[in-house]
Amino acid sequence: MGEDMTLPCGEGLVSVRVGAIIMREGRLLLAGNDNSDYLYTVGGRVKIGENAEEAVVREVSEETGIRLETDRLYAVHENYFYGDAPSNMDRLIYEIAFFFLMKTPADFAPVSMSFAEGDSREHIEWVYPDTEKNIYPAFFRKLDLTDKSVKHYVTDERRN
Repeated sequence: MGEDMTLPCGEGLVSVRVGAIIMREGRLLLAGNDNSDYLYTVGGRVKIGENAEEAVVREVSEETGIRLETDRLYAVHENYFYGDAPSNMDRLIYEIAFFFLMKTPADFAPVSMSFAEGDSREHIEWVYPDTEKNIYPAFFRKLDLTDKSVKHYVTDERRN
């Protein structure tokens, strides 16, 4: 498979990402790492040569140790934010992310096996959407899985 779809654009970066909506008993499976005070979706960057659906299946497998199938595309999220990882610290990033609702079997028991940038250990945990922890993307706090339409969200940290 090819390189991650993160491209320089002037002083910033453009990134194409996927995220998984993995739910069980009203809780979301989210990831975090030793260097952050927030949780984020299981997922990652799309690689050259794969489409978004292939990428989310690969990323879920890499991060949980289990291959899940997609149910459907839930949302597209355009996001402007400033990087907080060593390779992109304080750089403006324009990220286009595709979020897929995953089919989660009753016996799904994930095991985190991935590492974040700089060898910071990642972990995964089940949380309720109303957790007091910071979660990204914020729209995960109010998922409406009964609405089958694909949602479009725009977040712009430059305006905060």
